[in-house]
Amino acid sequence: MNSDTLNLLIDSFWNILLPGLTVTIPLTAISFAFALIIAVAVALVQFAKVPILTPLSRFYIWVIRGTPLLVQLFIIFYGLPHVGILINPFVAAVVVFSINEGAYCAETIRAALEAVPKGQLEAGLCAGMSWGQTIRRIVLPQAFRTAFPTLGNSLIAMVKDTSLAANITVTEMFMTTQRIVARTYEPLLLYIEVGLIYLLFCTVLTRLQRSGEKRLQKYGR
Repeated sequence: MNSDTLNLLIDSFWNILLPGLTVTIPLTAISFAFALIIAVAVALVQFAKVPILTPLSRFYIWVIRGTPLLVQLFIIFYGLPHVGILINPFVAAVVVFSINEGAYCAETIRAALEAVPKGQLEAGLCAGMSWGQTIRRIVLPQAFRTAFPTLGNSLIAMVKDTSLAANITVTEMFMTTQRIVARTYEPLLLYIEVGLIYLLFCTVLTRLQRSGEKRLQKYGR
C-alpha cells in the first residue's frame, strides 16, 4: 500500500463516516422507532384476537415477510409516482423500513406476549385494572424483557439493511462509497472500508444490547 492509497483511505473514511452519522444512523433510529409502534399494535391485535383486524394483521405480516425489501423500496419510490404520489427518498426509506421491520418485530412481540403466563393477565383483571391497564403495566413490560435480545438483533440488522436505500438515491454511507469508487477506481479497499464502518456501528450496538440485557436481568430479579 503506497502513500497515495493510504491518504485516499484516510480522506474517504471521514467522507463515508459523516453520512453514516447524519443519514444512516438517523434513518435506522427513526425507522426502528416507527417499526416498534407498528409491531406493538399488530402484536396486540393478534394477542387479543380482535375480529377483522386479526386476519388483516396476519395478511400484512404474510405479504411483507414474503416479499424482498428491495422490491418494497422500488414500489414505494419508483412505483407510486406513476399514480401521482411523489415521496422524498429519505421519507420513502423510512416508510418502507418501518413497515418491513414492523412485520418482523410484530411476530417477535406476539411470541413474547404469549410467553407471559396467563395468570399475570388474570391477576391484573382481578385487581380491578382494565384490560388495557393490565397489558400496559404488567404484560407488556414482561414481554419486552423477553423480546429485547431479538429486537436488538433486528436493530443491528436494520443498520446494514439501510445500505439498500442507496438504490432509491438516499445519500447514506454505501452510496457515498459508490461515488468515491466511481471517482477513484479503488473498489476493493473502499468497499472493505465501508464494511468496517458498518462493523463499527454494529459493534457499538451489540455492546449496548448486552448492557441492556444485563440491566433487564437485574430488574427482573
